Amino acid sequence: MTWRWIPPITAGGARQMALDIWMLEQLMAGGSPALRLYRWSRPTLSLGVHQRRQEAHWPALEQAGLIERVRRPSGGRAVLHAGDLTYALAWRPPSARRQEAYGLSCRWLQAAFEALGQPLQFGTQAGRDAQGRANCFASGTAADLVHANGAKRIGSAQIWRGPYLLQHGSILLNPPAGLWQQVFSSSPPALPPLPSHGQGPELEMLLRWAAGRELCGAALQDQPLSPEELASLSPGP
Repeated sequence: MTWRWIPPITAGGARQMALDIWMLEQLMAGGSPALRLYRWSRPTLSLGVHQRRQEAHWPALEQAGLIERVRRPSGGRAVLHAGDLTYALAWRPPSARRQEAYGLSCRWLQAAFEALGQPLQFGTQAGRDAQGRANCFASGTAADLVHANGAKRIGSAQIWRGPYLLQHGSILLNPPAGLWQQVFSSSPPALPPLPSHGQGPELEMLLRWAAGRELCGAALQDQPLSPEELASLSPGP
């Protein structure tokens, strides 16, 4: 099966979320499974689709121009997108069991960090513990990938439409400690530094290689968004 690789795009939160939903809708309409990496044009706080708990000071931070807020189509808690790399994956996994699907959908991420000498494992905290926290990266559940010291490197979330899955997540690279403290009143996870070949375009190439090997079974096919596809995107939430 041919997989589509959508080259990295830097854009605002509403456009990025609209594109993620579009990937899922295209798959449901008979399109190819697809994978993309992307960055945010400004610091953005994304909220899970069902998240009701929000910190009282977040609107003030947004009004001051320090962050943007956007609602994700998937579940989970708030994620600060600053100093991170985000991925979105739309496919029909062999298993519709949620935890098995997470395992299948994260193998490429684990393979990439294994190649960097930084193996990741799934978190062990109960999901109900995470529900009581506003910050996604304050806990590492069985949906997340953590280092041996428990520091959470990748937080992922899902949305299902029948057998079709959109999974997206945040790969923390160099989260800004000052802004993190302003948003969450805590420090970011104590992550081990990435080697020089695990940053910037090199990391993106490594992740694409790992996806071709562990997820797709073949190289992904470069297919940027056409002008017609871009025009068809809704403005998003």
